[in-house]
Amino acid sequence: MTIHASLPRRAVAELVGTAGLLVVVIGSGIQAEGLSRDTGVALVANSLASAIGLGLIITLLGPLSGAHLNPVVTLTSWWARRTGGSGLGGREALVYTTAQTAGAIGGAVLAEAMFGRLPGGFSTQIRGGGHLLIGEVVATAGLVLVIQGLERIGRPRLIPAAVAAYIASAIWFTSSGSFANPAGTVGRAFSDSFTGIAPQSLPGFVAAQLVGAVVGLTLAALLYGSARRGVNGPRAVVVTAGTAASANASYEAIG
Repeated sequence: MTIHASLPRRAVAELVGTAGLLVVVIGSGIQAEGLSRDTGVALVANSLASAIGLGLIITLLGPLSGAHLNPVVTLTSWWARRTGGSGLGGREALVYTTAQTAGAIGGAVLAEAMFGRLPGGFSTQIRGGGHLLIGEVVATAGLVLVIQGLERIGRPRLIPAAVAAYIASAIWFTSSGSFANPAGTVGRAFSDSFTGIAPQSLPGFVAAQLVGAVVGLTLAALLYGSARRGVNGPRAVVVTAGTAASANASYEAIG
């Protein structure tokens, strides 16, 4: 079912959805870290909770806003429209990205408060080194390729489950832990926890994610050809990421 929603309504959906995603990611990380001293066990719990929560949020909000929950997904949707495919206009992309960033910060603060921690502080967990940035490029490129690939072969309804599964695995196989979401990365700077990232590490991670988005789009074009506008008119490309987030391009988001 597709809901034809106004842009303000879709923006609220993106804000709430991204906030929910950060509550799941950070909250499960705090809980896992408190229950187990084994980092591997904590990561298993965090990755599973993040993937399940992401899949549920996409399923719930996809028909409303597309459930991007991730500026990378929104920007690739905007680019697809500019190159003749379906996606968001420039104003919509700006509103989505702003809502996602605000939601991510709000979700991080809420998660901290929910576990009795003093909200409003910054993470002290520095994530530096070229190998971590390579990991973020790989993580983000893979996310974009999964979304774009399924959309271009006509199987967009698989995207929510596929994105959730990809994020669960990428948390393990990438050196960076697969943030793959600029808004989520900013939000996680507001949590000094297992899943946090120090503010000084933000520029490198966000830059790597943007590079990864370009790589993912390039691979999708090489493998599947350029995106084309469907016979029924523009459709908003759905996705989100990162422990990070996902998409379902079969959902229209017409304001």
